Amino acid sequence: MYGQHFDPADIKDEGIDEVARQGERVLAWLETAQADLDEIVGAGETASGQVKATVDVNGRVLGVTYGPRATRMSSQELAGQTLAAVGAACADAQRQTHDLMREAMPDFDPVAASEQFERLLTDWS
Repeated sequence: MYGQHFDPADIKDEGIDEVARQGERVLAWLETAQADLDEIVGAGETASGQVKATVDVNGRVLGVTYGPRATRMSSQELAGQTLAAVGAACADAQRQTHDLMREAMPDFDPVAASEQFERLLTDWS
């Protein structure tokens, strides 16, 4: 069912059952994996290495550090570099989360599931 575009009016019972099973597996995994998820810390840095950031699994910023040359940047450049480092840290946390999910549920692709969910929201809007 992942990756396929389908007409909501043409959904088969088997498709609904499969989505329900996948949802149940994800919920069951979330109940047992919370401790592992809480330990995830995403790390990111800019190409220059002058701005580094860490975030938790929910994307909350845990820390931002600046290298010695960061003080030479304009305020706009520093802000942009900070956002880039935080974005990279969020991507790292998401990758770690997906890796945990794939280990627990090898037949589940969290990226494909998210893309399909986004398509459904767009199609029904």
